[in-house]
Parts: sequence; C-alpha cells; structure tokens
Amino acid sequence: MQRILPRGEIEALDHNAIPRVTLPERGSVFAARAARLRQLAADNPVSDYLLLMAHLVHAQQQALQACTAPEASADRISLAQAHGMPPLQAVGWPRDPLWRRILIQLVDDVSRAPGVPAEAVEVCAALRRAVDEDPDSLEELADAVLSEQDQDVDSAAAPFVMAALQVYWTDLASRFDAKQLPVASPFGVCPVCASLPVASIVRVGGQYEGYRYLCCSLCSTQWHMVRVKCSHCEDVENVAYQAIEGRSPAIKAETCDHCHTYRKIFYQDKDLYVEPVADDLASLMLDVLVGEAGYSRSSGNPLLWHGAED
Repeated sequence: MQRILPRGEIEALDHNAIPRVTLPERGSVFAARAARLRQLAADNPVSDYLLLMAHLVHAQQQALQACTAPEASADRISLAQAHGMPPLQAVGWPRDPLWRRILIQLVDDVSRAPGVPAEAVEVCAALRRAVDEDPDSLEELADAVLSEQDQDVDSAAAPFVMAALQVYWTDLASRFDAKQLPVASPFGVCPVCASLPVASIVRVGGQYEGYRYLCCSLCSTQWHMVRVKCSHCEDVENVAYQAIEGRSPAIKAETCDHCHTYRKIFYQDKDLYVEPVADDLASLMLDVLVGEAGYSRSSGNPLLWHGAED
C-alpha cells in the first residue's frame, strides 16, 4: 500500500532535495571569473598570464550579453532524452559561424586592453586574419580543443579559440530548460554539453550546503556528484587529498590510486570566492607537485593549453 504524504512532508522533501544541475548565470559567470583572476594574480608566479586571461574573460562577459546561438532542435532534444545523452553535445555539434564572430570580438577587445604583452597581441592579430583568410583551420582547431587533443594544437591560440567556444556554449546552456535534460547522463561528463569538468567545488548556502559539484570546462554548468569518489573512474576506495602545506585550505588535489589521475577540488567554506577555472589556473604549483608524485590530470584547464610540442 502506498502512503500519501501530508503537505508538510512533501515540502520538506522538496527543500532537502539535492539540486542536480546548476546552469550558468548569464549576467555574471565570466565577470566573476575575471574578478577572481585579477585577485589571484597578486604575488602569483604566473601573474602576467592571469592578468592576460582576466582581459580575455572580461571580453567574454561582454560578448555573452549579445550572443544568441541557434538552439537545439526539438528532435535533437528528444533523441538525447531517449538515449540519456547530453542534448548540447559539443563534439559533433553543427556549430554556427557565429562562434568565429565571437572570436573576432574577443581578440579585438584583448588587443586594445592596457598592458597586454606584444606576443599576445600578435596571437590575436593572427587569429583575426585567420577568420577571414583560413576559417577551415580555425574549425579544425576548434574541433581539436573541444575533444582535448594534443596533436596539431597551437597552444598560444587555443585559449582564445576555447574562450570563443565557451561563450557560444555558455549562451546555449544559460538559455536551456533544465527540465529537458535526460533523467540520467553518462558519468564524468557535463550533462548539458558532454565536456569534461575542469575541477569540482564543495558549495555553501541553502540547498547546496556541503554538496560537491563538478564544473564544466566549456559551458560553465555545474552538476552534483557525491564526495570522496573519483570523478574519473568512480573508485571510492583509493581516493586521497593532497595540499601544499601553508597554502590556502580551500584548494586540494583529489587523487586516485586506482586510475592514477587527479582533479582539484575547492571548498567555499574555506574561501567563499573560489572560482573553478580561475583558481585552478592560479594553482599550478599544486599540479607540479602532484604530477611529480605520479598522477596525471584527468582533464585540462580551458585557458591553458599544452600542445604535443610542449
């Protein structure tokens, strides 16, 4: 016999439900990241690069406000629901040329920003020319970065191309109806665009208090995952946490001795303003130390690309 829950119990269940997915906040997602990059640049060994990326991310916020990428068709959403697949899957998505216009806006804005190194201005100029003269090469580079390839990737140009793609997919994700997501999605990838997470964050406040969310490297969606579980192989017995003594307690590397990979995890109760992409980029020393201990990154940072030649 089924028991009918009284009104009070129904409301309590709803209040305590763990939000499965958080779509990006269109008005602030890149602005908050840019502000955090500037904050973290102080006394950081890679401060010049963090400030350059802050210029780029600031330009992303401006570009996002006017972005209206073509949405997924009803047939595509229905197919994704039927097969439990992310509906805005980045690899294989028929990208609109709009993303290249976004790239133009980004490189133009960065080139005009004060204090940008000459080398970065040259990269921006080369990308600007490629939009008109060799768009096919840009499409190939976009395919490569979306699938996290190492071969034939220009590591100087890749962060700018990825930034344009981030604007494109963040626009799509911010306008997507989360109710149209499949009930279940493949493990370890973004339920919206199927990209890999850059890191995870243990959040604070309301229904999110104490819960861990993986953070998409492309569309800025966050999705719930239980804690003390490898985000790469799902192992729960060989997970450990590494940190640098004397550094911020808000950042650790979650390592797995089963698959020998790691991703960083950030704690908002230790630092309310941690931002996954920015804080990951600013903590490269932890990557070095964990790498020396024999662990490999499960996935990269969208604003720092290592080509095969690196």
